Amino acid sequence: MIQGISVTLTERTRTGVNEINEPVYEETEVTVDNFLVGSPKTDEIDDALKLYGKQLAYTLYLPKGDSHNWENATVTFYGRAFQTFGLPMTLIEENIPEAVLWNARIRVEAVT
Repeated sequence: MIQGISVTLTERTRTGVNEINEPVYEETEVTVDNFLVGSPKTDEIDDALKLYGKQLAYTLYLPKGDSHNWENATVTFYGRAFQTFGLPMTLIEENIPEAVLWNARIRVEAVT
């Protein structure tokens, strides 16, 4: 059986605004289990660079039922920090066989 890894997601919660009316956020680290990490294909790397101006490092496959916000989020795995980009691509959960534990994917680039 395929087993995913745990990743650390840095969640940002808006807590107010500062003196010049810019949003202020509080960051909290959350461990999320059972992620698959995939290596992108060459055409996916090229497309990400053309469409987003980002260097695609990995594709993360999110477990079914996950409700975290993955848009423009920082995620840590393999001892490195990565930034998500683009929208999570979610499949209809009811159309995925029960044995398959993942139903969405998000792209990440390495944070330098």
